[in-house]
Amino acid sequence: MEKRCPCGDVMPMKLRTVIYSGKVEIDNVPIYTCPSCNRSEVFPVVKPDLTGLIGKLGAKPDKKTYLFNEVNELADLLVEAYQVRKSTDIAVVKPLTEERINMLLDLYTIAKSTGDEVWIAEIEKRLHQLSTMS
Repeated sequence: MEKRCPCGDVMPMKLRTVIYSGKVEIDNVPIYTCPSCNRSEVFPVVKPDLTGLIGKLGAKPDKKTYLFNEVNELADLLVEAYQVRKSTDIAVVKPLTEERINMLLDLYTIAKSTGDEVWIAEIEKRLHQLSTMS
């Protein structure tokens, strides 16, 4: 996946590490980076989850490393796409997204049948994260 940079070059999307407050490393964050001007932008659909995670850490966090793909379903798909296919291209990610949505819908049916509200809410959150991609 890529987008056009204001400088005119193409910004490919890569999974990068974001460092917060000089102490916290957040790995596997999807970020567009321009090879020409070095401009970087967090992938817009994951930005709310990244800012939410940073907000939970507070102003003076302890030194720690987080895996963003454990917080965001789309980031998890991108990690999977890269590990399996060595690519985060939309042609690779789209079928994986469809498979993940189908799996989550199956889990949602099971969660509904058990009446597990916490599980239902978690699956709904994960589905919402993927739906913002499409």
